[in-house]
Amino acid sequence: MAFQKVAAYAPAGAAALGLGMASAAFRARPGLTGFDFAVCADRRGPVTTDLGVPVLAEHGPGLLERADLVLVLPGAEQIGEPAPRLRSALRRAHARGATVAAHCLGVFALAASGLLDGREATTHWQHAGTLAARHPDVTVRAERLYVDQGRIATGAGAAAGLDLYLHLIRRDHGAGLANAIARLLVVPPHREGGQRQYVDVPVADGGETERLAEVVGWARAHLHERLTLDALAARALMSRRSFIRYFKAATGTTPHAWLRAQRLNLAEELLETTDLSTERIAERTGYRSAAVLREQFARRRGLPPRDYRRAFTRR
Repeated sequence: MAFQKVAAYAPAGAAALGLGMASAAFRARPGLTGFDFAVCADRRGPVTTDLGVPVLAEHGPGLLERADLVLVLPGAEQIGEPAPRLRSALRRAHARGATVAAHCLGVFALAASGLLDGREATTHWQHAGTLAARHPDVTVRAERLYVDQGRIATGAGAAAGLDLYLHLIRRDHGAGLANAIARLLVVPPHREGGQRQYVDVPVADGGETERLAEVVGWARAHLHERLTLDALAARALMSRRSFIRYFKAATGTTPHAWLRAQRLNLAEELLETTDLSTERIAERTGYRSAAVLREQFARRRGLPPRDYRRAFTRR
């Protein structure tokens, strides 16, 4: 079942950025979303934030017992052991079928609860070593933006929390809704979880950055065409090697992987919002055949386009 009730646990010293991103992603929007979003804490009342400005938590930890999606927000002191009450509440929520997610320092609470034992997880790259040392039964993927393990999901630091939230919305409610929320927030609708958290080489200032942005926008509008690496590099007025280097520095991924992700994103949205056949969707998304689309789609989603459409329309 797709989640509707979302509970965000705010620890002492909660990151205001994390609170803002959770609210931005999951608050109810008439005519668009009907999420039931609320914030809870160890006890009802004001919760301190890293900005020194308190936020009112209208619920205690009992809210976690009723949520379909439980978010553990990052705080300033979460590397320490969380309260036993929180650990048991997270375990109970997962046991009854809720999805439990956290990013940045919030991941430490999931690890302390035992929910990440034997699983893969990520967190902010600065704290990945500490997480791995403290919880050796957790396979820490320090390079990843987020890791989806079904009913447990973890994300990296700062803005990667929003990537994780949009991924969960896309996964449970479809690409159309995730894209609509992303447009309202003026953020990229989808970044792959395997994308690197940061890049070692910054994008150069000046004309290269502007040309890359133009090429990315043009490519998104022309996914139905055959887009070769050489053609994209020529459009950016760069050599093939320079284009690959600058593109990876700007996006954290290769042009080939980026194009594949964009095409599959569009295929998901067309499957959800139109009655187009797989053959027509393959044409609209730039695949040379429906068979290739089916193979790539099944690799990402675990089921072929026809079954994805059937499952989505039953939600």
